[in-house]
Amino acid sequence: MQQFLEREKERTRKNKIKNQPIVFMTYVMVLTFMALFGYIIYFMFNDADKVVADSQNKRQDSFDEFIVRGEILSRDGDQLAYTDIDDEGHETRVYPYKGLFAHTVGYNNYGRAGLELEYNFELMRSHVNVMEKVSNDISDDKNPGDKVVTTYSCELTQAAAQALGDAKGAVVVMDVDTGDLLTVYSSPTFDPNDMEKVWADVHSEEGSSSTIFLNRATQGLYAPGSTFKVITAMEYIREHPDYENYTHTCNGSDIFNSVKIRCSNSNAHGTLDLKGSLARSCNTSFANIGVNEIKVDKLRSLTEQLLFNGKLPLDTDYSKSSFKLSSESNYSEIPQTVIGQGDTLITPIHNALIMQAIANGGVMMKPRYVTEIRSDNDTVIKSFGTKTYGSVLDADLTKQIIPLLEEVCKTGTASEVMSTKPYPVAGKTGTAEYDNNGNCNSWFVGFSGGDSPDIVVSVIVEDYTNNHISGTSVASQIFDRYYDMNK
Repeated sequence: MQQFLEREKERTRKNKIKNQPIVFMTYVMVLTFMALFGYIIYFMFNDADKVVADSQNKRQDSFDEFIVRGEILSRDGDQLAYTDIDDEGHETRVYPYKGLFAHTVGYNNYGRAGLELEYNFELMRSHVNVMEKVSNDISDDKNPGDKVVTTYSCELTQAAAQALGDAKGAVVVMDVDTGDLLTVYSSPTFDPNDMEKVWADVHSEEGSSSTIFLNRATQGLYAPGSTFKVITAMEYIREHPDYENYTHTCNGSDIFNSVKIRCSNSNAHGTLDLKGSLARSCNTSFANIGVNEIKVDKLRSLTEQLLFNGKLPLDTDYSKSSFKLSSESNYSEIPQTVIGQGDTLITPIHNALIMQAIANGGVMMKPRYVTEIRSDNDTVIKSFGTKTYGSVLDADLTKQIIPLLEEVCKTGTASEVMSTKPYPVAGKTGTAEYDNNGNCNSWFVGFSGGDSPDIVVSVIVEDYTNNHISGTSVASQIFDRYYDMNK
């Protein structure tokens, strides 16, 4: 009996050893199943909508069988895009303002772009009440899609388009406090109501070099010209607490680091302080500052603090601005770079963001262009609040630079247009050469409202040399329209 018990004990021990891998695999399978089940639950509650809403998800196209694509509205409720249904049930996407919002609202034919792409999922969902859904199902009608409410102002965008006329360029208008984009306009534009013709033209031999699909406001890279002097001036102030004692005598041209720098038309500005240097946009004074008064590595640090060479707090497609000068660069690159020429490139929206931060005490807001998603019966489904990107400038520095920007508009290069305004304006003009023949683009970037800033306007007008439309004149018309709207 004892021997039998010992044999059974030994057999049990050996079976346990043999079964260990099976038990181990069983536990692994159970844990794997539990993990997968847990992830499925997590996915359904957290990520499912994101995956379906992904603009690359082709499953969204199947929503078209059940949903009439929703409207895209301006900040004031104007229709920027809607779906028209004829008597035979044929649906046509309509853009009442034609090319005015082509680069922002986009199009929904021959592919998608703009908000039509980014908010495709929201436009193809319906949150009408249950009774209406039941009624539509019974009558075999589609449910109306949700609405996307934007921050865009039709009036200000029309003012931008009228001011630019046939000139190529871009305009960005931003609310200082909220970061709301009131206008993002790019010229030339196209009519999204006629994408068949637009598509054919762009893909023809004659239209192969067309840039009408380029949103110059967010994707156009330009030399900043004299608007960059604002950054150079801020770096000088940072390094020189006694900046008000700065003086420079301008003779119209001078040589810095073996590079000849000329002021506009070689005009001699005489003796200037820093405020006068910025107001007159004196090239020789700022070349002197860049070569003799500030450290290149500190200037580069400031530019990167202002998001050059980095990401902007912008959810839509954009080009990165670049600043290449460093302490390792050839010293001959300094004079041109500090006056906004050289290899530095910036987008109009980035220039607007920098000015917005200055106007806002150093705090940069994240640009907002959609405020709400609403159902067809105007129930708010989702709201998008304002967001702060963070502090990119010291508040004291912004207080020191703003009087210099105000002087530009009172007595300086923008004074002819801005000095007589019934509202205060601060800003900077810029004339940036884009070839070796003296041809220039024209900039203006600035804000209005004085101690309680209202809006920032950033304008680039291409080929100012030939069309003679200045960025300052375009900005002037937009400021005027804004205050006419808000009387």
